[in-house]
Parts: sequence; C-alpha cells; structure tokens
Amino acid sequence: MPVQLNRYDNSWYKTGRSAFVRMLWLLTSSLFVQCNWHPVSFLRVLLLRLFGAKIGKGVMIKPGVQVKYPWLLTVGNYTWIGEHVWIDNLTKVEIGNHVCISQGAYLLTGNHDYKKTTFDLMVKGIVLEDGVWIGAKGIVCPGIRCCSHSVLAAGSVATKDLSAYMIYSGNPAMPLKERVMEKA
Repeated sequence: MPVQLNRYDNSWYKTGRSAFVRMLWLLTSSLFVQCNWHPVSFLRVLLLRLFGAKIGKGVMIKPGVQVKYPWLLTVGNYTWIGEHVWIDNLTKVEIGNHVCISQGAYLLTGNHDYKKTTFDLMVKGIVLEDGVWIGAKGIVCPGIRCCSHSVLAAGSVATKDLSAYMIYSGNPAMPLKERVMEKA
C-alpha cells in the first residue's frame, strides 16, 4: 500500500501556545536568537526566558541557535550551547547542568511513522543529564536519554540511550570506551 500524505492528520498535536505567540516567537527568534550579527549570549537567554524557557545561571548560547518552542525547554546551570545548534523540540527537552552541545548538533523530538500510510507524527522528549557532551554535528533522536557525563562524538547519531560516563561514536552510535574524568 502506498504512502497517502493527503490523509496526514496531526490535529491531535498541540504546541501549548496560541498561533499568535508562535508567530511572535518565530519573528523574535529569527531576528535575535538565530542571527549571527550579535555575539551577546545574555540577550538570547533573556528572550528564551521571556518566551517560557527555564534556563539556569551561567548559560552560554552562541549565535545561530534554533529553538522550536522555548516553553518546552529546560536548561540547567553553566551549560554551553554552540553555534547553529538546532533544538527541534516539539515536546519537552531537558538539558542538565554543565552540558556542552557543540556546533551544529541537532536535538530531534519528532519523527514520522513510516509503517503507516498516513505517515503519522510521533513525538518523544529528550533528556541530557548533567555533564553530557554532544559533539559537533551530533544528532540525538526522539526519546533518547543521555545519562550523566556521557559523550556523543562529532557526527554521531544517538538512536538509543547513552549510558553514564561512556563515549559513543558512529551511526548508529555505539559505545567506544569509558569516559574517565581527571580532577582539575
């Protein structure tokens, strides 16, 4: 049986905000958050908070970051979000303390059910626990939990939960070795 996109229906999905707020966020985000013309992290953090994001202290958000719905985002203390990170949060994304999300990483909470002819939307949250590092161009798929201090290497794709203090690489990401932390 062929895919029938004309029968696609995601009317069950609710963003949690009105169309007006979503449009206002889209405009604000494109002018001041996603832009590369100003290097000031404070303004990006302030605007995300104004639109409902829960963001801790000492958070650094670099230019070019995209956040779909800030009211579904929680970020802990002293977290770094690098240039051109895309947080495509159709549902909750929780980012812990001292997390590093490197340039061009993609946190993806939505997908489609390829088994159904109607290509139904599916959404699942993402959790990045304390001390996690998502390498440049890394992809975290819907429903994934990256446990404490796990590492997803550059260009890798997390399709399953990452265990604490483990380094993962590849597509799909596979465990390479334990992450051993040295005292500063």
